[in-house]
Amino acid sequence: MRWIGWTMKRLCCSKIIFLFLMCVSIFATPYEKSAIVYLGKDISYPMVGVHDYIFVNPKNINIHRHGFSLYNNKIYATIEVKKGYEKVVEKVLQNGYKNIYFIVREDTKKFRKFFKSFHTNYPEINIALSGDEHLLKNLYQSVEVVVFYNALQKKPDIKKYLSYGLDVIDIETSQTDEVKLQTDKIKMIQKMGMVPYISNKSFDMYGLSSKKAFKREIFTIIDEDKVDRILSSAHQYGAMPLEYMGYIQHLHNLSDPFPDVDKFVSRYAGVIVWLSSDTNNFNKLFSWLLEVKKRGVKIAFASNFGFVADGMLLSQFGIETSDGDAAIANKKHVKYADKMVGFEIEPQINDSTLYLKPKNPVKSILTYEDMNHDTSTPAAIMPWGGYAVFGSFLFELDDNNLWVINPFSFFKEALELQTIPVPDVTTHNGKRIMFTHIDGDGIMNAYESDPDRLSGDMIYNKILKVYKIPHSVSVIGAEIAPNGLYPEISERLMRIAKKMYALDNVEPATHTFTHTFKWGKITKDGNLDPKYRLNPKGYKYSLYNELEAPLLFIEDKLLAKNSKKKAQSVFWSGDCSPRVNALSFVYKHHILNINGGYTTISNTEPWLTLVSPLGLERGGYYQIYTGAQNENVYTNDWLGPFWGFKKVVQTFKMTENPRRLKPIDVYYHLYSGSKLASLNALKYIFNWTSHQDIIPIFTSEYIPKVMDFYEVSLVKLDSHHYMVSGMKNLKTLRYDANVGIDFQKSATVLGKKIIKEKTYIHLAKGSDHDLVLTSKQNKGIYIISTNGDIKEYIRGKKGIRYKVESYVDLEFNIHLKKGCKLLSKPTPYTITSERDDFALTFKNHKKAVIDVLCK
Repeated sequence: MRWIGWTMKRLCCSKIIFLFLMCVSIFATPYEKSAIVYLGKDISYPMVGVHDYIFVNPKNINIHRHGFSLYNNKIYATIEVKKGYEKVVEKVLQNGYKNIYFIVREDTKKFRKFFKSFHTNYPEINIALSGDEHLLKNLYQSVEVVVFYNALQKKPDIKKYLSYGLDVIDIETSQTDEVKLQTDKIKMIQKMGMVPYISNKSFDMYGLSSKKAFKREIFTIIDEDKVDRILSSAHQYGAMPLEYMGYIQHLHNLSDPFPDVDKFVSRYAGVIVWLSSDTNNFNKLFSWLLEVKKRGVKIAFASNFGFVADGMLLSQFGIETSDGDAAIANKKHVKYADKMVGFEIEPQINDSTLYLKPKNPVKSILTYEDMNHDTSTPAAIMPWGGYAVFGSFLFELDDNNLWVINPFSFFKEALELQTIPVPDVTTHNGKRIMFTHIDGDGIMNAYESDPDRLSGDMIYNKILKVYKIPHSVSVIGAEIAPNGLYPEISERLMRIAKKMYALDNVEPATHTFTHTFKWGKITKDGNLDPKYRLNPKGYKYSLYNELEAPLLFIEDKLLAKNSKKKAQSVFWSGDCSPRVNALSFVYKHHILNINGGYTTISNTEPWLTLVSPLGLERGGYYQIYTGAQNENVYTNDWLGPFWGFKKVVQTFKMTENPRRLKPIDVYYHLYSGSKLASLNALKYIFNWTSHQDIIPIFTSEYIPKVMDFYEVSLVKLDSHHYMVSGMKNLKTLRYDANVGIDFQKSATVLGKKIIKEKTYIHLAKGSDHDLVLTSKQNKGIYIISTNGDIKEYIRGKKGIRYKVESYVDLEFNIHLKKGCKLLSKPTPYTITSERDDFALTFKNHKKAVIDVLCK
């Protein structure tokens, strides 16, 4: 047994621990610094985030997007020193920029005077400066980085700046279509000691530097004019498999202009054409796709081609066509099917007389043969990508869509998607995330067997007080406020809410004021017809009154005066389909958002299409979806059976196996407290979750993890070394193989856990992380799992200290190497071990300081 004393005295007084804390060493991984200049609109944070210097045009940046807040410490607002630049500087500072890049075309006394005054007044602002050498020699001591343009040709004297420890960036320009050919210049610039960047002259593409971010975005073409994007099959069914592999679906409406191909190539990993029907105006789409194909970006046609499958058109994609015999077209049989076919249902024989014959396919996926021995291949991997059409993609059965083809395999192979460390929102510190959130509907409903008690009372007494995990509870303003629908019982309802929010394990949220039913019906002037919402007397609808005012009401009227809690989340109401107006409002006012999606997979409907994506993008803002649907769906719109929510446990199991696709999200309404059957269903669910290997968190902690997912930036520095940026709230990477980790070089990696032959990697605080993989299985010190959050992580030459906090009784599992011992305050309730793995459990303790001391 490898245990030594657990007492407070040993922990506080041990000279060994004192020396251990004093001998802290930082294991840094050296790498070449990089920079990027992107002055265009619609910035892609996954493409820029890994860079050390990110230069942007502040006029084109939406400071309210999540990516801006993640990378603001590295973003430099580019300001040309010309007439009126002082006002631009003032606005940039007001918008919260921490760094400014001054481009000085002419060295003047006026600018020098301004610069010295600025540096004196704003010493915390980092400055990058570009100008002639005379200007730089006078001001370089007040800047963090010096920038030159086309230094390879002009050959400035940079040794002085380098000698003072300044970074020097050389920005080279080239023709847009030639930028990717300039890799030799990168090495030349690096040899001169400078940070390189090469782009086009307008700086509206993603050029070359020392680091090259993974292209995580998949450009997906839909016909949004026919159906809103939240209802498109491309989004509902296609986004989740891409997200599971670490990629992001970027929806593009067919009727909108297509991006310039050369600039497009610098950003996107692939194209999916997923249209509900053939477009009449196919020329624009077809010609653009041919240009994309020429540039080597892979294309996948999903369900259909998006244009009439004409032989002349398809021949340009290497597909010949022929007309089959109409009399036997429906009597084909499967001649060949790849293992990715028959994923949820076998292919159904299609009676199309158009036979597809790909020339030189990389791989045929499905081939039919008719009675004349004529063949048709409706699905294949091609040199330019792949296609799955004519019933080889999805099949509709009883109002559900079933996958004929394995979407994970098809998209990965067709688009040649690289295997990357996946930012994973399902898991934290090796445990499956569990959270619960309640929509405020029905707080005033009478309990069926005792009308004197309200559903809010029952949820408070039977659920919130009993199950000590974190709960996120929302209220509807119009239901509880004195100026709402029930002024006669408002005081009682507010007392119920106050009792709920007074519990340590409950956080507040709003379910809006009037429970907006149809978010798409809000007019341009911000009004909403009463038929699309609740209609309390005298209420004037506005996004402020609907979204922010209810949060202020909660903090002012429903929280204790000395409460440290914040009301910071909105749980979308009604159709849960906020448009850009509502999404932009919540982001601008720093309000978190959740609800929407339709994850209802179950034993009776075990279809992957019933597992929703993580969220939906509109105008650069993300609506965050729930992890599973609420009891209203499982009880047939609250018509019964009222115990039907028990079925959500099937959803939790099926989103865990064979793949962990979702966290556990127990999502319901306050009206579930109005019936004994629905209360018993909740008890059944929470009792089941209590026996799972989970880490309970608040909903307000889950939402930012998903927000991070969509902005994370990754780069592969060598065959085993990855760098990941933007993981501020999201702390898990998943690598889809059983791999070892070099913890000495991966300084902010806390540990790992193998789950279903996949490696879940736990990260420490901070946004930027190095991950160095190794073929050797680990024998060092690392956390296997814990149901707490690591609040402090100190790594020394002879040991490690962890400060851990949980919302429930703490569990802590760690792998030790030989010669190491553990100290803990407080003493664990139980200690179990298996070889070098040790499990600590704590009874009635949610915090612990755990030290590992090694010889």
